[in-house]
Amino acid sequence: MHDMDGLPLGQRRAVMFCLLLGSVLSNLDAAIANIALPTIAHDLRASSAATVWVVNAYQLAVAISLLPIAALGEIIGLKKVYTFGIVVFTLGSLACAMSPNLSVLIAARALQGVGGASLAALGPALVRVSFPRRMIGGGLANLALAVAVSAAVGPTIAAFILSIATWPWLFLVNLPVGLLAIPLFLANAPHQPGDGRPLDMLGSALNAVALGLVVIGVAELGSSHKTLAVVEIVLGALGFLLLIRQQSGRPNPLLPLDLMRIPVFALSAVTSACSYAAQILAYVSLPFLFQTVMHKSAVETGLLVTPWPVLVAIAAPISGKLSARYPASALGSMGMVALTLGLVAMALLPDNPSTLDIAWRMALCGLGFGFFQTPNNMAMMTAGPVNRASAASGMLAFVRTIGWSVGSAAVALIFDAWGAAGSSICLAVGAGFAGFGVLTSLARAFGRKAS
Repeated sequence: MHDMDGLPLGQRRAVMFCLLLGSVLSNLDAAIANIALPTIAHDLRASSAATVWVVNAYQLAVAISLLPIAALGEIIGLKKVYTFGIVVFTLGSLACAMSPNLSVLIAARALQGVGGASLAALGPALVRVSFPRRMIGGGLANLALAVAVSAAVGPTIAAFILSIATWPWLFLVNLPVGLLAIPLFLANAPHQPGDGRPLDMLGSALNAVALGLVVIGVAELGSSHKTLAVVEIVLGALGFLLLIRQQSGRPNPLLPLDLMRIPVFALSAVTSACSYAAQILAYVSLPFLFQTVMHKSAVETGLLVTPWPVLVAIAAPISGKLSARYPASALGSMGMVALTLGLVAMALLPDNPSTLDIAWRMALCGLGFGFFQTPNNMAMMTAGPVNRASAASGMLAFVRTIGWSVGSAAVALIFDAWGAAGSSICLAVGAGFAGFGVLTSLARAFGRKAS
C-alpha cells in the first residue's frame, strides 16, 4: 500500500524530518570527530596513532553492520530497526561524552557506528515505503541534501564547539536531537511486519571479516605497516569472494545478489561506487594540494573546498524533481560527465591559480555529483520489488563504503609514491573513476531495454 500511495502528508513530513535528523546526526558525527582528534589525544594522554581509532572504530562498525542491519529491516521490520539505530546512536553519544579513557571512547564510537549504520542503511528504504512513487526522488534528494550540508558545516561546527567547550560536548549535542527523533519517529513511521526468517549468521560473519579486513587494511596503507595492510586487503577480497559463493542461490540473500541480477540495479551500483571513489580521491587530496603545494592557510582551504558541497546541496533537489520525469541513465550520466570534467579541470590547474580558477572547477564537481546522486539512488531503490527495499537501501550504503575504500586505497598508494605532489595525480585518477562511471551510467539505457 505504501509503495503506491505513501503516507498521509503530515505523517510523511514527520517521518522525513526524523530521517533528516538521523542523516545529519550520523554524517555530522563522522565529520566532526576528525577535527577533535588532536584535542582528544592531548586530554586523554594518548598517542596520535592510537587516537586515530576514534575514527576507525566508527567507520569499521558502520561497514560491517550495513548488510546485516538491512537484512534485519526485512526480518523484523524497518520501523523497529531504525528506532533501534536512533536509540543506539544516542546512547553511544552519551557513552562517548562520559568516556574516562581512550579504550572506552573507542568502544563507545563502535557502538555509535552500529547506530549510524542503521540510519544510513535504512533511510532510503523508509523513503520508498513512506512516499508516493512520483515523490521518491524528492525524498531521496532531501537525504542527499542533508549529507551534503553535514559534510560542509561539520568541521565549522566542530571548531566552534571546541572553541567554547570541551570535546565531550561534540557528542553531548546529539542527545537532544536523538530524544526528539525517537518518539516522533515511533508515532509516525509506517508499521510493516517483517518476514520472520532467521538472520544469516554465517553470511554476517563472512561480511564482517571481509569488510573489516578491507577497511583496516586501507586505513593502514599510509602507515609503516604497508605489507601487513596489503595482506589484510587481499584476505578481505578473498573473504568477499567466499561471501558471494555462500550467498549464491539463497532466496533473500544478505548480499543482495538477486537485485544485482537486475541490470539497472547492478549498473547503478557500479556507477555509485565509481562516484564515491572519485569523491574521496578529491576530498582527501585537495587539502594537501591547497595547503602543501599552493601554501594556502587552513581557513582559505576550507573556503576553497566549500563550493563542492554547496553545489551538491543546490543540485540535489533539482535532480530529485527531474528524476520523476526523466530516466536515471540520462540525468545520472549528465551529472557524471560534469564531475569528470570538473576533476580533469582541477587536475590541470595552472601553477598559480586564482580563487576564481579553483572555485568554478570545484563548483562543477559539486554540480555534477549532486545532479548524479539522486537519480542514481532512485534507480537503485525502485529497480527491485518493495519487499526488498531494505536490501536495496543497505546495498546503496554498502557500495558507498566500497567506493570510499577503493578511493582511499588509491590516495594512500599515490601519496606514498609521490607525496603531496601526488595531489594532481589523485584528481586525475578520480576523473578516471568518474569517466568509467559515465560509461556504466549510460549502459543503463540498454540494461533497461534488456530487462
